[in-house]
Amino acid sequence: MKPEELRIALFSGNYNYVRDGANQALNRLVDFLLRQGAHVRIYAPTVANPAFEATGDLVSVPAMAIPGRPEYRLPLRIPLSVRRDLEAFAPNVVHVASPDIVSHRAISWARARGIPIVASVHTRFETYLEYYRLQWLEPAVRGILRRFYGRCDAIVAPAESTAAILRAQRMNRDISIWTRGIDREQFNPGRRSEAFRQENGFASDEVVVSFLGRLVLEKGLDVFADAIDAATQSGAALRVLVIGDGPARSWFVERLPQAMFTGSLEGAALATALASSDVFLNPSITETFGNVTLEAMASGLPVIAAVASGATNLVQDGATGTLVEPGDISAYGRALNRYAADALLRQRHGAAGLAYAQTRDWDAINAAVMHVYERVIDRRARQRLI
Repeated sequence: MKPEELRIALFSGNYNYVRDGANQALNRLVDFLLRQGAHVRIYAPTVANPAFEATGDLVSVPAMAIPGRPEYRLPLRIPLSVRRDLEAFAPNVVHVASPDIVSHRAISWARARGIPIVASVHTRFETYLEYYRLQWLEPAVRGILRRFYGRCDAIVAPAESTAAILRAQRMNRDISIWTRGIDREQFNPGRRSEAFRQENGFASDEVVVSFLGRLVLEKGLDVFADAIDAATQSGAALRVLVIGDGPARSWFVERLPQAMFTGSLEGAALATALASSDVFLNPSITETFGNVTLEAMASGLPVIAAVASGATNLVQDGATGTLVEPGDISAYGRALNRYAADALLRQRHGAAGLAYAQTRDWDAINAAVMHVYERVIDRRARQRLI
């Protein structure tokens, strides 16, 4: 079918009110689809002052602040006004981007009308439970996710490593890859700035280890801090640069009092800060794709990351960085020591990561999702003829 024949209703728990890698990927997808001539309508919670302007037509759905994490909203229902808007839009495919109440309702609405459904996976929600001491809920959460994804016609996951986990968990049989690209104009080694380093108290010969992301416990902040301690206790001279903000900032500041905290940055300021560090450390195990890891690679930095679904598809151990078993503080410390002591190793791994990042073209990547839409629509049409 032609792209202009696509009518996509996209449901997401967060489209633009908080900036993160998942919703930025969704906005880039919508931009690509609109440029191809497709019709897209987004249904998601809204706030008075969103983090950035939404791409496409955004319809607000009722939501409440999540207890303990008020910056995020929980979609509650599809009211009659939104249902009428959805009926008038008449989608021929429904895309659900978060396993919340409204997306469950959207799946039921689409199934009742024979409209195919595509789900995109952006994070491994079951892994969050460990950070909030709720591991006992994991079987129940996995069962809910299995029912959610099992009612969809297809799933798109950001990496083969994530897709393998989804297959092993029997989430769905039809799983395709929707990886992530990089804005190479924004993130590149040319953004490195000695002026930035001097302004933030970093000497030109000091090795700066960076963290980039929302400051929340599930990003592995405890492991990051422990790894820095392990490296410095064994003699490594390291400085720490933390880029980002979030509810765990005060905890992180107390844990790493000597670190430089920039707060949340965007655009050129973000790219400059990242490229002005020397090593990127990402111990998180909750992502399905390490957007920040790819941004660091595009900035020419070697990466130390956990052996997890968000990193193994990006970091080639011993070539573009170092992969460490989750929670192995000693191994993190040794990796930091190696990079701190060997400028040529940093340069070699950083250059290899940059070469990989330069192959990630957003339009080619987003075209894969459009082809999944076309495929499930065609499959439903053929099933109706049987």
